[in-house]
Amino acid sequence: MEVQLTSDQRAFARQAVLAGRLRREDDAIGEALALWEERERRRLEFRSTLDQARAAVARGEGREITEEGMRQLVAEVSERGRARLVAEQVS
Repeated sequence: MEVQLTSDQRAFARQAVLAGRLRREDDAIGEALALWEERERRRLEFRSTLDQARAAVARGEGREITEEGMRQLVAEVSERGRARLVAEQVS
């Protein structure tokens, strides 16, 4: 495969070689592909998580985020924290 870089891209790769970040200018292509692959992997993971969240909402799971719902959540978390503190003091 032949890859054509712009003059700015070639200069960028050359600077990376001069700085010791890359051994050869061609290594920039490998690094770019590795970063692209990682970005795509993360994108797919995010999409999967999003699909799972949407399915959970469709099943009636989850909680609607409203001001009142946030107050209830804070109260529940506070209550669990107090209960844990009491349990630790008793132990």
